[in-house]
Amino acid sequence: MTAFAGQFDLPRLDRVISGLRALDSLPGELDRIGAQRVVIVTGRTLGASTLLERVMAPIRNRCAAVFTGSRQHVPASSVAELVLLVRQRDADCVVSFGGGSPIDTAKLAVHTGLASGDGVPHVAIPTTLSAGEFTSVAGITDDRTRVKRAVHDPRLAPRVVIADPALTLETPAWLWAASGVRALDHAIESLYSNRHHPLSDATAARGLSLLLEHLPASVAADAPDVLEHRAECQLAAWMSVYGMTNAGFGLSHALGHQIGPRWNVAHGITSCITLPHAMRFMAGLAPERFAPIAAACGLPFDAANPTTAALACADRIAAFVGQLGLPARLRDVGVPSAEIADVAAVVHGIMEDAGIVGRPVAVEEVESLLRQAF
Repeated sequence: MTAFAGQFDLPRLDRVISGLRALDSLPGELDRIGAQRVVIVTGRTLGASTLLERVMAPIRNRCAAVFTGSRQHVPASSVAELVLLVRQRDADCVVSFGGGSPIDTAKLAVHTGLASGDGVPHVAIPTTLSAGEFTSVAGITDDRTRVKRAVHDPRLAPRVVIADPALTLETPAWLWAASGVRALDHAIESLYSNRHHPLSDATAARGLSLLLEHLPASVAADAPDVLEHRAECQLAAWMSVYGMTNAGFGLSHALGHQIGPRWNVAHGITSCITLPHAMRFMAGLAPERFAPIAAACGLPFDAANPTTAALACADRIAAFVGQLGLPARLRDVGVPSAEIADVAAVVHGIMEDAGIVGRPVAVEEVESLLRQAF
């Protein structure tokens, strides 16, 4: 047997602080990185909430500004607005607070600063399970074309992540659950990627198992120990995304990145719709890669007949999404069938890299998958 040989790139993330009262560590972390003029980055909803006061209270004396202009799918114009504010206030740190949109907005603003030599450190405080705070990639949408592209740079990752489950309780249940399915998407597409790595195989499989166990209870109105379930989900989201940058974005992610900004559909919801279909596609192409996914789902896997188990995994995830009461069809979120071919063409261009799937994906295959999802 030959030992695995390959490369694994780590994000430039210094520290992750998890659990109840993790927010108490914020002042000390700002001291550690020498931050005195902080811009807090969030969206309109959290910007008007009492939770923002909880974040601001211990660092009010060094808060230079609060930016509430982050928007879903991170339009380029919002990033430019934040870059301008950071420069105007001579900020030496950004603290993002919210889901993937404010976190990616902050990451991209820092990236712009790095390119011009004045990048500032970034502390991320997530309130969903999108897990962008753990990666060195961010998505940005062209305001005119509504086409989203990914920016990769090891320096994009925040310096510090503070994951406090108490800060997630005001996140709408549908958004928390959908972002949890997004985390499932990270885990599964890492595991069946042609670029999967033994290290992230272990973390993704464990993250997938934890999410299947804890996500339903984390959104149940009468569930005891809801904060414990949410804390487990936060750790699971980190485990699930750990190898995503190395594994590359699979078909479900590529579809979601274009469907989301084009029709203003949250990325967690796009994963609810596209992931089971992408899994069925991969089951026909590389069913042998589903062994760790089947184990995490508690399903048998016969290496001599892997397709049966791989398809069962897709059915398991589809049923899990249905259990959460989330949309499962493109028509349910306002996607017009007449524009499916246009999206297929864009996604086909993204998926021409055969390293992720294992071979090039034909545009007809992408369109067929989208029509099944419709």
